[in-house]
Amino acid sequence: MARPSSYKEEYAEQALKLCRLGAIDKELADFFGVSEVTINKWKQDFPEFIKSLKEGKELADAEVANKLFQRATGYSHDDVHISNYQGQVCITPIIKHYAPDTTACIFWLKNRRPDLWRDRTEVNPEDDEPIIPSTITVQRKDARIAK
Repeated sequence: MARPSSYKEEYAEQALKLCRLGAIDKELADFFGVSEVTINKWKQDFPEFIKSLKEGKELADAEVANKLFQRATGYSHDDVHISNYQGQVCITPIIKHYAPDTTACIFWLKNRRPDLWRDRTEVNPEDDEPIIPSTITVQRKDARIAK
C-alpha cells in the first residue's frame, strides 16, 4: 500500500503566491520540504495545485513581458523629488521619463521575431550565398468605390 501524500489543500494557494514571485519547481520543492519528483506527482494528482502553478507562472511571465515592453518603448511615471531648502524638507511631485532602451528593444525583437531579427546568417552550402528569410509581401488591390 502506498504512503499517504504529504500534500495539503493550502499548498495550492502558497504555490500560486510563490510562482507569482518567480519561483520555479525546484524552489517550490525546497519550500514545501519535498523533492521535485513529489512536486511533479502533486501536479498529476491535484488539479488545483497544477492550476495554481500555471496561473502564477503565467501572471509572473506576463508582468515581466510587460515591463520589458515598457523598457523597450520608453515610459513615464509619477514620482517625488525630496530636497532640503533652508532647513525645510520640500517634497515636489514630478514625472520621470525613461527613454526607450536599445538593448531591451533588441532582446524583444530577437525573441518575438527571430525570422527578421536574428544575429546569425544562414549560408547555402552549395554556393556560399546567404539564405535570405522570406519576408511578408503586401500586395495592394485596386480599391473600387461604389458611387
